[in-house]
Amino acid sequence: MSAKPNSPVKSLASFDKDLAEISIRGQWQYDEMLERLIGGPKTAALPMMWKWDIVQRKLMEACDVMAESFTARRNLSFINPGLERGGTSQTILAGMQAVKPGEVAWAHRHPISALRFVMDGDPKLFTVVNGEVLTMETNDLVLTPAWTWHDHHNESDILGVWLDVLDVPLMLSLGQMAYQPLGETTQPIRAERHNYLSERTGVVRPLWEQKVGGSMPRRYPWKEVKRQLDLFCEGGPASPYDDVILEYVDPTTGGSTLPTLRCCVQRLRPGFIGQQHRRTASTVYYVVEGEGSTRIGDTELHWGPRDVFVVPTWVWHEHRCGAGGQAATLFSVSDAPLLEAAQLYREEPESQVGRRSAPLPPLDARKA
Repeated sequence: MSAKPNSPVKSLASFDKDLAEISIRGQWQYDEMLERLIGGPKTAALPMMWKWDIVQRKLMEACDVMAESFTARRNLSFINPGLERGGTSQTILAGMQAVKPGEVAWAHRHPISALRFVMDGDPKLFTVVNGEVLTMETNDLVLTPAWTWHDHHNESDILGVWLDVLDVPLMLSLGQMAYQPLGETTQPIRAERHNYLSERTGVVRPLWEQKVGGSMPRRYPWKEVKRQLDLFCEGGPASPYDDVILEYVDPTTGGSTLPTLRCCVQRLRPGFIGQQHRRTASTVYYVVEGEGSTRIGDTELHWGPRDVFVVPTWVWHEHRCGAGGQAATLFSVSDAPLLEAAQLYREEPESQVGRRSAPLPPLDARKA
C-alpha cells in the first residue's frame, strides 16, 4: 500500500487529528508517557493522613445531620486529592462509619468486596452476612465479600464505629459496579448456628458435607489475633521493614482474606526503625494503638491512635515506632492479592513476603 502520486504529505499532528475523528489513536502518542514510567509505576495518589480528632468531630456531626441511617450509610470516605476518580488509593476506598444505638443499616449487596475493622464495638453490635450474625467487638475484623447480603445492627447502648475498607475504585475501573437493595430493612437470620457456613471453616468440619469455599461470612476475633501477635513478638528480629507483621488468612484456602484485599496486623516494637522499601501495592493503615511516624517519599507523617494514612504504589517508605518505650500496632489493607494474581506484585530492595523459611524441627536445627 502506498500514498497516491503527488498527494501532499500530512504533518504528524494533522494525521493524529484525522485518526481522532474516527476514534483511533497512534501508539506513538504514548511515547512521552512511557518515558515517564521508566523506573517503575507512577501513581497520582498522594501520601495522606486523616487524623482521628478531626474525623471524630465530623462523625458526631453526621450523627446529628443524619437522624436515621436507613439505606444510606453514615460513612465518611477518605478521598485522596491526587486521584480524579476518587478513592483513598487507586484501588481502595477507606472511611469510617457510625451506627447509633438501636439503629439498623438496611440490607443490600453489591460486587464490591468490603471489610470492617471495629473501632468501638460491643457484643450487641453485629453485621448479618448471608443470614449469619457476626459479632463486632472492638478490634474485630468482619468481612462482607462481594455479592453477599449484609446489614448492620446496633442493639447496644454505645455508638458503633468502624473502619470501612472497600475495593470501590477497582470495581469502577472494571465497569463492575452494581447495587441491589433487599427491599426490606433486614434479611432473614439463620436460626441455628450449626447451619452457619462460617462454622465450617475452623479446625474441624462435617465429613458428610462437601467442602465450603468462596465468598462467605467471616469474623476474626481480636482476642485470637492479639494472642498470636503477642506470641510472635516474643521472638527475635522479624521483618526489617515492618517488624512483626501477620496476615489474616482465608482458612479454606490459606490465601488472603479477600481476592482483591490483603489484611495484616503488625507490631512495631519499642525502638524499631524500619528500613526503606517499596511495593507495587498500595496500602491503607489504621493505627490501633501507639504512636510513631512513617516517611513516604519526601513526606513524613506522625501518627497516633485511630489515625488513618495511605502509602501509594511504588513509593519508598519507612516506619518508626514513637519514642517513650511503647509499642505501636497497625492494621493495614493492600491490593496485593489482585496484583499477585496478575503477576504484577513486586517489592524492593527485596521480597519480604515468604522470604524466610519457618523454623526447623529441633533435631534438624541442631544438625544445621
